[in-house]
Amino acid sequence: MEESNEPKINTEEIKITGEKLLEKVKQLLHEGNVRKIIIKNKGKVIMEVPMTIAAIGALVAPVLAAIGALAALVTECSIVVERKE
Repeated sequence: MEESNEPKINTEEIKITGEKLLEKVKQLLHEGNVRKIIIKNKGKVIMEVPMTIAAIGALVAPVLAAIGALAALVTECSIVVERKE
C-alpha cells in the first residue's frame, strides 16, 4: 500500500454567537494550519473562506468586512474549521 503525500485534514465545528464571530475568524486567520473556514447558520453554509485567499494580504480586509456584516445579521452560528496536520 502506497502512502499518500497529501496532508491529513481534520475538521472541527465551533458554535459561536454573532458578536464573537469576527473575533474568532481573526484568531483562526493567524493560525498557520487552517486550510478553510466555513460559516454556517442553522445548518446551511452562508460563507466559505479558503485560507489561500485569506493569506493574500490585500484580500483579508474585504473578507473580514463581509464577515463583520454577516455577524451583525446572525445571533448564533457555527464555524467549521479544516486544519492540515
